[in-house]
Amino acid sequence: MLRILAVNVMALAILLGGILYLGRYQDRLVSSELESLLLQARLTASALGEGAVVLDENENNILSPLLARMMIRRLAEATGTRTRLFDLDDTLLADSRFLLERGARIQMEELPPPEKGRSSLIKSLIIPFDFLDRLVERRQFTLYEEEKVQRGDQYEIVRKAIGGEQAHQIWRMPDGGLLLAVSVPVQRYKQVLGAVMLTRPDTKIDESMCQVRINILEIFVVTLLITVLLSIYLARTIARPVRLLAQAAEKVRHGQMQIIGLGGTASLLNRDVIPDLSVRDDEIGDLSLALRDMTAALAQRISAIENFAADVAHEIKNPLTSLRSAVETAERIEDPVTRCKLMNVIRDDVDRLDRLISDISNASRLDAELSRAQAEPIDVRRMLEVLVDFYKVQADSKPGAPAVVMKHVPEERLVINGVELRMVQVMQNIISNAISFSPPEGKVFLSAERTDGTVRITMEDEGPGIPENKLETIFDRFYSERPKSEKFGMHSGLGLSISRQIVEAHHGRIWAENRKDGEGKVIGAKFVVELPRA
Repeated sequence: MLRILAVNVMALAILLGGILYLGRYQDRLVSSELESLLLQARLTASALGEGAVVLDENENNILSPLLARMMIRRLAEATGTRTRLFDLDDTLLADSRFLLERGARIQMEELPPPEKGRSSLIKSLIIPFDFLDRLVERRQFTLYEEEKVQRGDQYEIVRKAIGGEQAHQIWRMPDGGLLLAVSVPVQRYKQVLGAVMLTRPDTKIDESMCQVRINILEIFVVTLLITVLLSIYLARTIARPVRLLAQAAEKVRHGQMQIIGLGGTASLLNRDVIPDLSVRDDEIGDLSLALRDMTAALAQRISAIENFAADVAHEIKNPLTSLRSAVETAERIEDPVTRCKLMNVIRDDVDRLDRLISDISNASRLDAELSRAQAEPIDVRRMLEVLVDFYKVQADSKPGAPAVVMKHVPEERLVINGVELRMVQVMQNIISNAISFSPPEGKVFLSAERTDGTVRITMEDEGPGIPENKLETIFDRFYSERPKSEKFGMHSGLGLSISRQIVEAHHGRIWAENRKDGEGKVIGAKFVVELPRA
């Protein structure tokens, strides 16, 4: 929250600082004041050229100091500027700051403008920018120094005006602020008789700048208040739900989640411990959904591990019990034939344990291997052809063994994305089961077809089929439905369970059906694997 607030306020403060500096605005005000001052100087020079010019003894036009002082005094009162008049010899003829009354010389000093009622807070806020203005002025403008005896050649703009040009200049005052000055020639019939110089402090400019800054500060205070409120609101809409999600994740990490039973045989961690923020329809809502789904997946995984551990313990316990009974019995029996039979039982139980442990190890590693393996395009037709060739070699080596044949595969290329080794394992598990249930000289049919966005692979046999109430149970772990002629304990019951696990990891599904003829009689089993098409 503090970072969001700091970023928003910092951006606003930088903008405020740039606006309050107002360098270009001040330059435009100075240019406008100089143009106004230049217009006044031209009017004053024109008036002096008409009313303050007399003829000397040589019939030459000259400026009359007395008339000039009177006119300048009246003009300065109207314009509010200091006006000075210099002749061609750079002599000061008149200065509006000095008045001559009955032999007395009076000097006028302009007082600073009265302080307006401003709060100390506003003054303190404006001081840094006033200081910046003074710093810039010290670098840009020269200091104004007025001699006690003034002459025209002391001022460059006066020299230019006497030369017939209009000129302006800006000085820096000793007590701060700027002094604007312009000078124009005083002419009579195009004859330059002197130069008039008008000066004015930048009091109005300072007032304008100050007023603009005050207005900006007022807007800034309101904007700052709105920014702070919006930042707090934004921070709460982000920080608070993230904090809730973090607290919920911490509960998950420490295992402080409610456990609810499912039929008394399984348990699932309650995903509702993660707040549901999906109504936000933003990234935090997506995060809450992802965490809830992750929690549910984690709960399912924990439940599956618990059930798997219980099933493993149960399945291993049976051969161990048989082993213990056989060993205890063998110790008391001296008949060699009976002892040999018991040893065969012990050997079969050891083989069964070895088979169980190997299959359990493969099943436990399956998830990790599938998560690390890189999916690649798999040509379904080519994979099925290789399987047909593989089982054909086996059938040729065993007379009367069921044959695996290709029933139907379209000519178009059927491609899925997955781990080819694991997909082959799925097919081999199902085909091996179909072969074990097929009669001698029977056939196992393989086919594939393209459906809407998927590839469907079908395996059919000519065996006795599957009990209707076992079509889903056969995919459970350690469940084994084997032919009666097959020796007990030769299969761990994990083949179809592993096959479903592999198919679902590839975002597909697998199910079993019974083949029936026109009269509804079961003529074999049918397994279907449906996978997304690449």
